[in-house]
Amino acid sequence: MPEILSGKLPPADYSQCPFWFWNDNLDEVEIRRQMAGFQAHGVEAFVIHPRIGLPNSIDWLSPELFRFMRIAVEEARRLGMWVVLYDEGMYPSGSSAGQVVATNSAFHARCLSCSTHELSAEEIGAKTLGGKDKESAMDKDIRLLARVTRANGEPLWIYDRKVDSVVRGLHYMSDETHPWPAEEEPPAADLLNPEAVLCLRRLVYDRFYAELGDHFGTTIKAIFTDEPHPLGRCREQKVMPGTSDILTHVQRILGYDFTPHLPALWFDDEPNAEEYRRQYNEAIAVRMGETYYEPLSEWCARHGIALTGHPAEPTDLGHLKYLHIPGQDIVWRHVEPHKPSALEGPPSTMAKAAASSAFHRGRARNMNEFAGAFGHELTFTELKWLASWLLIRGCDLLMPHAFYYSVRGIRRDERPPDVGPNSAWWDDYRPWADATRRLCHINATHAPVCEVAILGRSTELPWEAARTLLQHQIDFHYIEPEDLMSLTESLSGSGEKKAGWNEAERRLHIGPGRYTTVIEEKNFDHPAMDCFSMDLSLENPDSNAPTPGIPWSDTGWSRVQKRVRPVVTLDSPAPDLRARYVVSKGSSYINETSASPVRPTHVVMLFNEGPDSLTRRITLPPEFYSASTHAVHQLDIYTGESTLWTGERPLTLEPHGWAVFVC
Repeated sequence: MPEILSGKLPPADYSQCPFWFWNDNLDEVEIRRQMAGFQAHGVEAFVIHPRIGLPNSIDWLSPELFRFMRIAVEEARRLGMWVVLYDEGMYPSGSSAGQVVATNSAFHARCLSCSTHELSAEEIGAKTLGGKDKESAMDKDIRLLARVTRANGEPLWIYDRKVDSVVRGLHYMSDETHPWPAEEEPPAADLLNPEAVLCLRRLVYDRFYAELGDHFGTTIKAIFTDEPHPLGRCREQKVMPGTSDILTHVQRILGYDFTPHLPALWFDDEPNAEEYRRQYNEAIAVRMGETYYEPLSEWCARHGIALTGHPAEPTDLGHLKYLHIPGQDIVWRHVEPHKPSALEGPPSTMAKAAASSAFHRGRARNMNEFAGAFGHELTFTELKWLASWLLIRGCDLLMPHAFYYSVRGIRRDERPPDVGPNSAWWDDYRPWADATRRLCHINATHAPVCEVAILGRSTELPWEAARTLLQHQIDFHYIEPEDLMSLTESLSGSGEKKAGWNEAERRLHIGPGRYTTVIEEKNFDHPAMDCFSMDLSLENPDSNAPTPGIPWSDTGWSRVQKRVRPVVTLDSPAPDLRARYVVSKGSSYINETSASPVRPTHVVMLFNEGPDSLTRRITLPPEFYSASTHAVHQLDIYTGESTLWTGERPLTLEPHGWAVFVC
């Protein structure tokens, strides 16, 4: 009997792990009381998130803050719970609540700005951080980077300087009875400067280890880094991310001198402005990976702990490779039930981005923060829909945003709502928490069976093809040119063969992925694509070779339909039905070796994403009907009980309903 049909609740590893806002006067008894309440409601983990509203007596990384953190961590160990640490005093990550800049003023975040004339000494002196009423901090830290000529012949002066940028702080700076009290705003750090990031690592990560390292890898499973951005929370307009030596690195990354194209960063009427802007941003992303993500990832690996969190943008696929638990974030109602945003636009790609990165790189888990700043009008129905939206796309670690330590006074309205103990649905939370635990367990312990990949970029993911595939119950993963570059290297005879075309299987291998079809929604001018097309003879539409380069049109969709089998076949279309097919990891089906003694468990997961009930006669994958399989069971995700499924009657799914079939 497969474990998922045993009726037992999966281990605590698969529990939800909500953000826990520490946002008021902390008390040991109250911390223990709330943790017991979490566990009683099926929540076995949490992110300790120091948050605006802490008293002035508790500073970021102060002995008092660590005293309460140790209380929570040791209580979690006693209860069998687990913990994720958060690496910033609010957000975005990277500045240690201003301590990085306090250590060295040269570590302040920087930018590139442009002027249509050369700045005078008086103008340079006026460019202060925070406006004319604040002390100038920039008059000796601005330099002319380049003088360039626009396409229309006009000169342009490009300056490298500090930028007026901050992070949110932990303390209110005015009377808390005011509807919108002023907040601390510490200066943002230069995340493109490796020395600044090493300073961050010493201040935060080394301190975490010194104070709590005896719990690393056991009770403390990960450190969360939150939407780091080279411009921080920027209070200026018309500035570009940069640092003092950025053009040297842009040239190294792009392979050419970008200086003549700098005007394209500000002016849309420059030749190929959009393309040059994209290339500059991709180069910035690469440098950010080198200076920020990679050092933190290496530190965590050396200290036996996972780096998790999420980048600043929902389509940022490239930076996910540095995260041991790749993640993303649904925030500000960027994705909502029964609205186009569920299938259209950049945020609609985020769940698949995290799941794809984890799958191709062999990560054990992938996560999503969700429901932050959805407002007090958020309902339990919407919250459950958001989690289901993530789970059916492959997420296996849910991080609800957030459980509030306190909703006293103004705290209730700081990025609401509380989705945990102070919510209207808390008494009904346990059955849902158990259901998500079962679904996370299935996703984490089973590998997806899918033969379609959609080609995106490290900073840009298409969604039109994804929408059509999801509406037709066809699963897919995102890949980026870097995934294909390993193919280029293997075909050129250099390095270990990490990806390539397997002639015997007639499939493209990328990590554990096995693809017959790769969709290129937009044209890619990349060496990897040249190698793909040239060496794999993809021009023949009738070929059995994979099909990268399919233009996403009616013709392209027709070709995909001829080549790809949906997860389930239906007696009539159901555009709101999402489908996922997974097989137990380590089974012979996944390893493709008859020597494996592990018998595979096949699971089909169906979710009705729409507002209306649907009834369809379904046909499961052929593997469910082979003579070697056992009977098909339908799993109740809320109770863990299962019943035999014969398929004699149509399947009915209520709005937001699940059906899970196991054989």
